[in-house]
Amino acid sequence: MRLALLVNPVSGRRKGEQIAGHAALRFSEAGHDVQVIQGTDAASARDALKQAIDTGLDAVVVVGGDGALHGVLDQLVGSDVVLGLLPAGTGNDTARSLGIPVKDADAAIDLVLRGTTRKIDLAQADQTHVVTVVASGFDSKVNERANRMRWPRGNMRYNIAIAAELREFAPLAFTLTLDSGEELRRHAMLVAVGNGPSFGGGLRICEGAAMDDGLLDVVVINPVSKLKLLAVFPRLYRGTHTTLPEFERHLVRSVTLESPGIVAYGDGERLGPLPRTVSVVPDALSVFVP
Repeated sequence: MRLALLVNPVSGRRKGEQIAGHAALRFSEAGHDVQVIQGTDAASARDALKQAIDTGLDAVVVVGGDGALHGVLDQLVGSDVVLGLLPAGTGNDTARSLGIPVKDADAAIDLVLRGTTRKIDLAQADQTHVVTVVASGFDSKVNERANRMRWPRGNMRYNIAIAAELREFAPLAFTLTLDSGEELRRHAMLVAVGNGPSFGGGLRICEGAAMDDGLLDVVVINPVSKLKLLAVFPRLYRGTHTTLPEFERHLVRSVTLESPGIVAYGDGERLGPLPRTVSVVPDALSVFVP
């Protein structure tokens, strides 16, 4: 097998480079032709990957998290290249949803060597592919605030952004146009469109979403008090928030989201301002899985 090992060296507090070196050795020992791609930035890595795909690859193994994978999805869609994932990020929601071990690099490498594959869907937000969740509302406002902050770094910056945003947040006016033609007008805390169930490092906002059913789960969290929002937040990690009366879900093949001044994020990466049309792309990607 001829494979490219795409490395985000800063993933997982710089564990990405260490995992990639170990993986390259194991793949080579198993008789595979390995090319390591480590760009100086996302653009250079994408360019190098495109050149590798053009010369002929059987697989691309991404060492990193959801953001690193997000950056190369557009190049993999429509190709015969199989995706491997060695989790080394902070979120790792894609790996978690597919049953890929997130804390055992050797076990994840074993999955690639074993060669079992599965076709999964992707979401397409206008021209950008997303593997986990497209989200807008409270969470995207937190991301926008955190991205403007210069200090501190890491998760603490997002914790501060959450606290600051919560103080002034009010439900947002959304218009959702479903593929059935139905138009929903809601004041909501957030709206998430899930190809998979979770984002943000295990927040199962779209609990029940499957990556291979040809559908997207549109989840609306209708207005709740700030105290209740804080109280139910831990339930997002267990997926038990779906019993709350404020939880609303619709299964669609496409949906258009509109909300004045609100930005959408996909796989934790900034997509840009709404409105955005999000559509499912069935069987878009082959992935090494258990």
